[in-house]
Amino acid sequence: MSIQAKLLHLQSIQNLLAPYRYLYCVDLEATCDEVEKSESPRPLTVVPDQMETIEIGLVVIDLESLEIIDEFQRFVRPLINPTLTDFCRKLTSIQQADVDGARTYQEVGDELRMFAESYPNAAWASWGDYDARQLERDAAFAACPSLLEGLPHFNARKWHAGLYDNRPKSLKQTVESMGLAWQGTYHRAIDDARSVAAIIKEMLG
Repeated sequence: MSIQAKLLHLQSIQNLLAPYRYLYCVDLEATCDEVEKSESPRPLTVVPDQMETIEIGLVVIDLESLEIIDEFQRFVRPLINPTLTDFCRKLTSIQQADVDGARTYQEVGDELRMFAESYPNAAWASWGDYDARQLERDAAFAACPSLLEGLPHFNARKWHAGLYDNRPKSLKQTVESMGLAWQGTYHRAIDDARSVAAIIKEMLG
């Protein structure tokens, strides 16, 4: 990709963000299951259509200064499959006690809306489109508004692919390929949200 093409792509991202003062960098963890190679075949305890958010991590970037200015993290209590699978606990490091003591999706949504009042005129971004689809799924299960209802969503993975002219990589691979230091625990929402923020800051900086 030519330097001119990269500059045009960067300009298009900046134009998308121009109307907003804040960008929320968001990551979710959700209930999940997978039959591991060492196991005998069995039905999945959690099927994809019934995945529920169990952690939300959100990092606020001030788009004027490109500084991270705040964070929001909550565990969420799942209702359809309240007991986490062994696979889910291993993947995310989230424990049963974390979700047993957590608030519901609707209650966390109320807390997030209060938090977001301090940072109006915002859009949000995630690594890929999964998080946006998952929030809509949760909202349908809970019969309440989505956690980020009404805010425009951007796919940071597409931004990165356009700027760096490569196939989409995992979040961790992308952080490392950009020479950024990986921090925290992979597949923990708040740590992954911090990584999304670091990538976006690097792209826009």
